[in-house]
Amino acid sequence: MAFTLEIGSNAIGFNLPATNGNSYTLDSFKDSKFLVIFFTCNHCPYVINSDEVTRKTVERFFPLGVEFVGINSNSKNTYEEDDFKHMVLRMKEHNFPWKYLYDESQEIALAYGALRTPHFYVFNEKRKLVYTGRAVDNPRESLKIAVNDLERTLEELTSGNEISVSVTNPIGCNVKWEGQHKHWMPADACDLVW
Repeated sequence: MAFTLEIGSNAIGFNLPATNGNSYTLDSFKDSKFLVIFFTCNHCPYVINSDEVTRKTVERFFPLGVEFVGINSNSKNTYEEDDFKHMVLRMKEHNFPWKYLYDESQEIALAYGALRTPHFYVFNEKRKLVYTGRAVDNPRESLKIAVNDLERTLEELTSGNEISVSVTNPIGCNVKWEGQHKHWMPADACDLVW
């Protein structure tokens, strides 16, 4: 099994450009009580078909102090539409309610052990990891979603309760590593689940 950040780990710092023209670090979100970092992209059907579900989750939990940060670490040499220019265009088109950052070097995805797009990491007020994995059980077909693990986690977190399930398998396309990176999946594996 490949490495991914373990429950109880500290959030890993970053300094990345965003589609809004600003750059953000982990400290940029210090005023938010809770933080959700998720690895995403422009082209993946699992992302595209679940973004509106994620939007509803953000809109529900932002008033409770939950900030969402999307990070695209995919190689633009695998899918051109995952480059920064297309990130900017996608945010202009959809106006998603999260910051959208570009990890061109892929160092942040490696540090977090991102496996899929999308792959979610939920951090508490001390920026300790309390949940990692999928948002929903069927991100490719939103009408068939039966379980929303991300909302369950955020309900528990914002209510001060223990997280009942802290790790699930992320479902989606693998992160598109530059060349044949030292990770474990071929660059074109878009329908495999970890």
